[in-house]
Amino acid sequence: MEISLETSLPPNNVHEHLYAHRSIRSYADRAVDEATLERILHAATRASSSGNMQAYSIIVTSDPELKAKLHRPHFEQSMVLDAPVLLTFCADFRRMRRWLALREAPDNFDNFMSFMIAAIDAVLASQNAALAAEAEGLGLCYMGTTLASCLEIAEILQCPPGVVPIVGFSLGHPAEDPAPRDRLPLELLVHREHYQDPSDEFLLKGYSAREETGWKRYMADPKLRTATEAAGVENLAQVYTQLKYTRESHQMYSQTVLDCLRKQGFLTDHGEFI
Repeated sequence: MEISLETSLPPNNVHEHLYAHRSIRSYADRAVDEATLERILHAATRASSSGNMQAYSIIVTSDPELKAKLHRPHFEQSMVLDAPVLLTFCADFRRMRRWLALREAPDNFDNFMSFMIAAIDAVLASQNAALAAEAEGLGLCYMGTTLASCLEIAEILQCPPGVVPIVGFSLGHPAEDPAPRDRLPLELLVHREHYQDPSDEFLLKGYSAREETGWKRYMADPKLRTATEAAGVENLAQVYTQLKYTRESHQMYSQTVLDCLRKQGFLTDHGEFI
């Protein structure tokens, strides 16, 4: 269902920013001033947090040499180098666990549940920061490569045990003005009272606009069109699973995350925390 911003939204610019969100991959050669960045970071800290533990940390990267090191684990995306700032949001129970030790309290946070709590905290903080950044007139692009390459990124950013990179985004002044991307209809995403599995017909209808716009986007880009034709895929669903998110890649990234959790002390049997 299409929503008219002029007639359907309350007089609150938060809604306008939410509906206007788009990923910005091209940035002007212009720094983000420190006062603006501080406001964005403070907004991040106001996000909801499990038990108000705030089990996350935010790493701000603006040094060109360090961004160059992050370029490869971020799959050599140009915005890593071009954006003046990278923000990396980490699941972080190190700070909490050190505080517990100093106060002679039991350490119960060396397990997978603790990682999930911290990861959710980090994602919530990142979305607060994203909304604040867009309210400041800045652009950003979330990078799923943060989690996919968490082990290598943790090493580059010198994350100690208890800290795992979860999500990050490039940040800067936009040098492009792309249209907002389509979203699935509300009826396919929201369930009233209990989960309601849609019929095949309803499901295909809900994805029909996505299939049309997504396929057109791939066919309009010469490089993507060539890759699509070379793979012999015939629709957007096949693009997702034969080109973008293959079983092999997801198995590999799954192992990377598990290795990182073990190395950073989230998959232990009450092991020693350093």
